[in-house]
Amino acid sequence: MALIFDIEKFAVHDGPGIRTVVFLKGCPLHCPWCHNPESHSFEPELLFDATKCVGCRRCSAVCPQACHAFGEDGQHHIDRKRCLHCGRCTEVCPVGALEIVGKPMTVPQVMEEVLADKVFYDHSGGGVTISGGEPLAHFDFTRELLTACKQAGLHTCVETSGYAPWTQIEPLIPLVDLWLWDVKAPPELHEALVGEPYAPIVENLRWLDAAGAPTALRCPLIPGVNDSDEALLAIVNLANSLNHLQQIALEPYHPLGEGKNAKLGKKEFYQAPFPAEETKAHWREFLAQRVQVPVK
Repeated sequence: MALIFDIEKFAVHDGPGIRTVVFLKGCPLHCPWCHNPESHSFEPELLFDATKCVGCRRCSAVCPQACHAFGEDGQHHIDRKRCLHCGRCTEVCPVGALEIVGKPMTVPQVMEEVLADKVFYDHSGGGVTISGGEPLAHFDFTRELLTACKQAGLHTCVETSGYAPWTQIEPLIPLVDLWLWDVKAPPELHEALVGEPYAPIVENLRWLDAAGAPTALRCPLIPGVNDSDEALLAIVNLANSLNHLQQIALEPYHPLGEGKNAKLGKKEFYQAPFPAEETKAHWREFLAQRVQVPVK
């Protein structure tokens, strides 16, 4: 069993064809620009949308921990440290302002949802992508889910930061058709930006490549942070050192995570400008001129 925070159907950007993406909750990295901040914690969390709250106070009436309070001005305050994530408040909220993110699911439960769309995978060359959070941080569940997918004849992808012991990667090689490997930042910036070192991640990638596993690099590019020509050249050098790389996918910054961050009661979120079209074109052209695989 693992905590699932989303199952996205009819996804077309997380591997070939039409796919179902299973998002596992919990990640060892802490990218400040992450568009899924609800994926960071390994525990359930309470989302609160203040723009929906009508001040009915039903949540306060049912909460066993007295987490919900209302000021004289009617403003809704939540003591998140006391919250047990029991979900009682979400059940009585009439406007859907409260939501528990992180649902425990078994592999058979996930497969029931996955197999409902098998016809679309078969006709499009799609399949299942396990994402997160970090799938490798849920090694046993990820291996069991991949095994079930292969037994059902499904194409499989794993999207990963690569930050895990090799012992949690090597056993999965026969079960994964394509690895979507995140490249967060160049070596000299990596640990300062995301909290963990670069070296074990790229070492795992090289071992994976040596084993003949097909990979695709996924590169979030944040203007003014990791999009300099020097940073792009680091991607080029990494890509050109791999024998089984299939493509590079660029992921320009967007502030999708800012609203989710607020719903989690967190105040800090990395602010960056939207990249201009000419900036994105420069990124693509810079890489495309220097690597032998498609750049998307």
